[in-house]
Amino acid sequence: MKLILTQEVDGLGSAGDVVEVKDGYGRNYLVPRGVAVRWTRGGQKQVESIKAARAKKSVRDLSHAEEIKTKLEATAVDVKVRAGANGRLFGTVTVADLAAAIEGVVGESVDKRTLVVNQPIKSLGAHTIGVKLHDEVAATVALNVIPA
Repeated sequence: MKLILTQEVDGLGSAGDVVEVKDGYGRNYLVPRGVAVRWTRGGQKQVESIKAARAKKSVRDLSHAEEIKTKLEATAVDVKVRAGANGRLFGTVTVADLAAAIEGVVGESVDKRTLVVNQPIKSLGAHTIGVKLHDEVAATVALNVIPA
């Protein structure tokens, strides 16, 4: 079955890619979840629009990614969250919260799907996460989770 991916799928491809998958995987998993649509000849316009939108969101080039990496690694990012008296959070720090905090420091939008969080952040204090800015550039970000 030939499909057009509308979102990034690990091990398969990124948004806008045309992929060939087994019928059951496409019909029962990818299409119902909205991750992919069936490929048609008219779908090529959709592929182009998806790639154009992805190009707007993504980092422009390798030198731009290096620039953002130096900004991220130079400063610690403060994330304000609601917390209890003993330092335990009400819930976890989400990747959307992290992306918003990073955007405040860098001044440019960072896609939340590029953040690499190894374990859920459920406590106050210092934490580290990874950000995959480009295929060849990954940054390590120091987080300070502080009570709001």
